[in-house]
Amino acid sequence: MDRNLAECVMERGAPMSGNWMSHIEDVYLGLWLNPQTGKRSPRAACEKIVIANSLDGSEASLVDEMGMKGSLAVVADPETWDALGSRVAAALISAGKTYSEVILDRHPHASMTEANALAQRLDDVESVIAVGAGTINDLVKYVTAKDRRPYCVFGTAPSMDGYASTTASMSLASGLKVSKPGQSPKGVFLDLEVLSAAPQRMISAGFGDTLCASVARIDWWLSHRLTGSFFDDAPYLITEPDAGQLESRVAGLGERDHESVGWLTRALVLSGLGVAFTGVSNHGSMAEHQISHYIDCFARERHPGTLHGQQVGLATLTMGRIQQWFLEQEYPPEIKPTRIDSDDMARRMGREAAKECETAYRQKALDEKGAAMLNERLQDIWPELRSELRAWVQPVSKMQQELATAGGGVTAKELGLPVDFYREAVRHGHEMRNRFSFIDLACDAGLLDDFAAAEH
Repeated sequence: MDRNLAECVMERGAPMSGNWMSHIEDVYLGLWLNPQTGKRSPRAACEKIVIANSLDGSEASLVDEMGMKGSLAVVADPETWDALGSRVAAALISAGKTYSEVILDRHPHASMTEANALAQRLDDVESVIAVGAGTINDLVKYVTAKDRRPYCVFGTAPSMDGYASTTASMSLASGLKVSKPGQSPKGVFLDLEVLSAAPQRMISAGFGDTLCASVARIDWWLSHRLTGSFFDDAPYLITEPDAGQLESRVAGLGERDHESVGWLTRALVLSGLGVAFTGVSNHGSMAEHQISHYIDCFARERHPGTLHGQQVGLATLTMGRIQQWFLEQEYPPEIKPTRIDSDDMARRMGREAAKECETAYRQKALDEKGAAMLNERLQDIWPELRSELRAWVQPVSKMQQELATAGGGVTAKELGLPVDFYREAVRHGHEMRNRFSFIDLACDAGLLDDFAAAEH
């Protein structure tokens, strides 16, 4: 995108509290200096990110700047077409461009079946414009990645942090959701007037996806200190200039206040950019996300239609309670070898999904020797580890109040989730992924059943 156009867009979209792209532009362009290492940030895979109060009238120019040439397709569903797709299409027509409309069924799913169907509908186009949020973006990034066709995305909701990511969360025939290789969009365009008009549950889902940062950091550091897994502070350091800004405006999220939604959007974008530093999503996706993934994969007819971020917000409170209980203990728990019940996993998950989950679970499972080594490690570092982790703790009462103020549910009942199934998700979500967390510690210490039973 031409610098002059960017400046015009950002000037028009500058809020009272500052330019929406300040700092973010440095981070994704590879200009930010890490204060710990003195090194520049890695260049993000996407070419341009624009956040503005309004992008109305700039759509065609933004598409041109991204090199979106040749035959174009605009992909949306009925809701996102009404929210923004028709406006993008009108801008293309005004600029003398031709395009084809690809309107998906109402409430599409990011599944391999729907991806294959979309691939056929996009077979004859050279560039794609996605208009939507998580599902549509994932479908388009997965389909276009196969032949590296360029695509850009106009977001319609501040509901998740994956707009600029290079992976797509896709559902397999087994019901299991996995990360599949995709490609980053060439451009990510976020219009705060549009995002502020999104359904309240999508705004609260986005807040839930940011609220989890503290519990994910605690889980990730625990894993690093106990198992030697990789850890990097950079995803947290890039968010420090915005510290406290979103938290002080949570009430505005419940009112769809543009400035509050702007700070939420910044938080989501910065979280997504954190992956460029690490190549993994651990900084914002640990045990709380595993609980939400379990719900999405295995609730089936019990699923109330809640969004991933809404579930993450609830699971963040659960993880906060579990983590803070452990950190109040003067002495570490005694760990025993991991017990894996293959038959029970197959009963709950289905045989095909259970087989894949068990493969991942066994990578972090502890045998007799591993449990003994972990117990020794815990004894050696527990006082120091408690002190390190307490520095990042956000009181559960504070997080609960913020989530409720943002319009999120703070109990399974409030989200419409059957309580017994939510307890199952808390008890077994960690079986899905090879990421060690406090919930693994609770399971191997024989405490997880009681923690799960306390949820409501």
